[in-house]
Amino acid sequence: MTKHIARKRFGQNFLIDQQVIADIVNAVAPAREACVVEIGPGLGALTDPLLKRLDRLHVVEIDRDIVARLKQRYSPDKLIIHEGDALTFDFAALGQSHLHIVGNLPYNISTPLLFHLTRFASQVRDMHFMLQKEVVERMVAEPGTSDFGRLSVMLQYRYVMDWLLDVPPESFEPAPKVNSAVVRLIPRPAEELTAKNEEKFASLVSAAFSQRRKMLRNNLKGILEDSLFDQLEIARTARAEELSVSDYLRIANALG
Repeated sequence: MTKHIARKRFGQNFLIDQQVIADIVNAVAPAREACVVEIGPGLGALTDPLLKRLDRLHVVEIDRDIVARLKQRYSPDKLIIHEGDALTFDFAALGQSHLHIVGNLPYNISTPLLFHLTRFASQVRDMHFMLQKEVVERMVAEPGTSDFGRLSVMLQYRYVMDWLLDVPPESFEPAPKVNSAVVRLIPRPAEELTAKNEEKFASLVSAAFSQRRKMLRNNLKGILEDSLFDQLEIARTARAEELSVSDYLRIANALG
């Protein structure tokens, strides 16, 4: 087959570093009968070594040229291809309750994809993703730091996360202009998800970080009265990044 040209519109940067590939597959460490889903298999850097450990592998791929290559290269009994956009893919349709999800995620859709995947957290055992290093920094950021934001709060509420390794640009073809990192996400058990209304919690966090330079009191005007700030012992002059995940939970639950 002719050489595949990486497509910028799909955010394609193909992993070529064999040591990084081995580290990711070893981190996933799936049992042979496990249900593993790879997002964006590309040219098969992770697909090949994963299939050596698995009875079968699911992949989600949007690029029709790559889908054609995958169909030519692998048996349909071993590789189950879901052609389409991972941003709209229904992972629940796989009918599994202990999914392992892995992928070198396109940087241009990584944040919305991470939010999409939270919808299926109860059916996931773990997720291992290659992401732009800046995104991983935001995911695991501590309150009070400039990286702490909406992504930090929403993912830390839902998952336990571990920053596993850094990956330089030369590990890819073509090389991106940014550094990358691999992160593991393990869903928290249901008893730790204490938001009374998760939609209200998400809406509150979104409003709080809508204008980072403003005080929380201004961003939450019409949502949180001054008296409730005092009742919850939260400074009216605080900024969004100064509150912890538990603080946002207390506010959301106090709102009803």
